[in-house]
Amino acid sequence: MALREFIYLSDAKLRQFIPHPRRLRRPGALRLTTPVGGIDLDAPAGDADSARDRQLAQVVEHLAESARWFAEPDLRPGGWVWFEAPLLYVTLRRANRDLVLFTDPAPGADPQYPAPDCRLLLHGSARHLLGVTPVPVEGPPLTAIDESSSACTTFVTDAGEVVRTLTGAGDPAPPGARGVRDLLAALDAAQPDIPTAAWTHGYARVTAPLPATATSPRCLVASPLTVEYAP
Repeated sequence: MALREFIYLSDAKLRQFIPHPRRLRRPGALRLTTPVGGIDLDAPAGDADSARDRQLAQVVEHLAESARWFAEPDLRPGGWVWFEAPLLYVTLRRANRDLVLFTDPAPGADPQYPAPDCRLLLHGSARHLLGVTPVPVEGPPLTAIDESSSACTTFVTDAGEVVRTLTGAGDPAPPGARGVRDLLAALDAAQPDIPTAAWTHGYARVTAPLPATATSPRCLVASPLTVEYAP
């Protein structure tokens, strides 16, 4: 039996697949209502880990049939996607260390990874990492000083607003495109100091799809359910 090796698994997202007991189809089964449809699950076993593993397998089986490829056009926030790409995983130094970011290599940085027409930026909680330590990087400035003001006012940068949003500490609105571009540019600049990206695949819920610009490809911002090493 082939074994799967996970880098990241969000129990919080797994718990979002809520049982709907009024629609039982057979004794000892649960009906889960999800953002992409219903799933029938066997009744949980007494062992919590075994029950979670079985639930994860059934949820992933369902997403394998319904999730869209992350680079498809017309994706909407809240939808589910699947991905396969080399990803680096990092945290930002000083602040927001509980935020883990996964990003694909900068265009041209990995000769085995052709420049994609859609960048991928995943964000999640570092507590969902499984036995791996993300690389701490400087990232973009999150605050700035307005030197034209006599009071030297400190304000949050566009990238800072994005980080606040991705950690759940900011406005629930989708992150701004400019701030995401600033964050990606800072992560790309730090990549020479990060070990080689690992090939991964998994499933994620869309946070925001960003259109291409004259100088940048499209970018999908999403929050992962799973990130695992690709076979």
